[in-house]
Amino acid sequence: MKKSAASLLLSGLIATACMPASAADRPNNVILFIADGLRSPMVDDSTAPTMSALARSGVFLRNSHALFPTFTTANASAFATGHYLGDTGDFSNTIYSAFPVQAAGGSVTPFLESDPVIEEVDAHFQGNYLNEETILQMAQAKGYGTAAVGKLGPTYMFDNVGRKAIVIDDSTGSNKGVALSQDVQDRMKAAGLPLIAPTRGPNGVAGDFKTPGTKVANTTQQDFFAAAATRVVLPMLKEKGQPFVMVFWSRDPDGTQHNQGDSLGKLVPGINGPTSLAAIRNADDDLARLRAALQELGLADSTNIIVTADHGFSTISKQSATSPAAKDSYADVPAGMLPVGFLAIDIAKALNLPLADPDANYAAIAAGQHPKGGNGVIGTDKDKPKVVVAANGGSDLIYLPDGDKELAGKVVRMLLEQDYVSGLFVDKALGAFPGTLTLDDIALDGKAVTPKPAIAVNFRSFDTVCGEPARCGVIIADSPLQQGQGQHGSFSRADTWNFMAFHGPDFKAGFIDPAPTSNADVGRTIAHLLGLKAEDKGNLVGRVVTEAMKGGEAPEVTSRTIVSAPAHNGLQTVVNMQMVGETRYFDAAGFPGRTLGLTAPPQPTH
Repeated sequence: MKKSAASLLLSGLIATACMPASAADRPNNVILFIADGLRSPMVDDSTAPTMSALARSGVFLRNSHALFPTFTTANASAFATGHYLGDTGDFSNTIYSAFPVQAAGGSVTPFLESDPVIEEVDAHFQGNYLNEETILQMAQAKGYGTAAVGKLGPTYMFDNVGRKAIVIDDSTGSNKGVALSQDVQDRMKAAGLPLIAPTRGPNGVAGDFKTPGTKVANTTQQDFFAAAATRVVLPMLKEKGQPFVMVFWSRDPDGTQHNQGDSLGKLVPGINGPTSLAAIRNADDDLARLRAALQELGLADSTNIIVTADHGFSTISKQSATSPAAKDSYADVPAGMLPVGFLAIDIAKALNLPLADPDANYAAIAAGQHPKGGNGVIGTDKDKPKVVVAANGGSDLIYLPDGDKELAGKVVRMLLEQDYVSGLFVDKALGAFPGTLTLDDIALDGKAVTPKPAIAVNFRSFDTVCGEPARCGVIIADSPLQQGQGQHGSFSRADTWNFMAFHGPDFKAGFIDPAPTSNADVGRTIAHLLGLKAEDKGNLVGRVVTEAMKGGEAPEVTSRTIVSAPAHNGLQTVVNMQMVGETRYFDAAGFPGRTLGLTAPPQPTH
């Protein structure tokens, strides 16, 4: 009997629903390439030709943003989950854990760029300190291929729970690394690659206050990672026959910019010398190798590439006219310069309380001494400190374990007197303090399971007047590194303006996106491209960058400035931000005149 057109259509729909997804329905692969510490204005045809060409032929996101505090693991958590830091609880590279982390030598201020540290912190905080699923974990649940290759710490974070991905980082081959399957080991041997990751070698030499740091990029270690990715990982992902997502985290230019020896004690050339430029090219060369491998494997037309950076970068200044710490003498600090740990020292002095170093078995810090990494526990009982300082670089975190509001007021008043401070953000549970804004104002108050800071301290920033301020930013940095070397972490636009470009079958070609984007958007966009559904616990999420996709329309963008009440000395914390719907993008923040890229609110006329 002849079937009607309607019956034929219904039969076809039923058959289609039961058939495997066609090639047209199958998500395209995704490679997330992070060039750690790459400032957007530094990318052009001479410094980074591969990235420049990719941005020109694909989508250049010219209004991109790292999340504050602008540190590596913090922004890795945003890439991995699509959430802001108030949800992930990764507030900086160094946080207060509220318990002694044995993998960090028993410190309560662990540095998170370590696989064993992350594993121990995960175990303590409900098995997942980020409190959200990562894109690799979501992809694994759908049977997709997953891999993460590169820098120790952030690479591991993408698969911190379950560890089903191929993970190759600095710890590979050691008892601290993620074990490689026998198949991966066999393939690495066949490719002539060692099973133990090489060290950074000379690139890891930071020097000291008398001796310049490194003069070479991180080529040896990254050659290993690039070879493993192109000759082992990508072929394995192709053979799996499923869509895949691979993260490649390039330590350069970050590691080299930190340690560079081109500018000891001097702000010029700072992080713009030949060693730092070689590091940018090193990362660019690795991206070129990945793109060539995709072509050779026949994967170029089915793979989206997202190239970005976790944060920008600045040159370190160690100068202050107000800090009591800078007025002391130290065996390893030039006279009159800020020592590492200056914030902890100054707070302890102001409160007249003892200071101990959690990273040196809680040794007492006497006059003329400083904490070796900058962290400090302040109070008469190291097990019940009144104040904990997690030193990070261009910004520090202050914790008040007792939630003491009166103590918070004393600390705020002391900070408002320091010329190295530019902006304070206080937990609203502690009260309102003139001159400060809240953690909630900058998306640091969410569903995190790790201890929330009481105060986030942004340090002063400026530029050396090179013609493009974000290329030559300078920050006061609470860091063991020297003046003239490199650091990040501040609310300067030089630190928040990371490079970002998209390229591939799902993206537009030759498009410059003027809308604001962030690292949290990257995580959300990758999930969208792969058809992944996040089971969110927190609400501080990025958006899908639909305008960069074929057929996508430009979103409506608004600008907003938040201004605190003035402090007794007239200082006001100001935040410049943009918004797409309810999604916030923080350009710069701090005290007007003390933060690079910050626009002061108009003054009232009388």
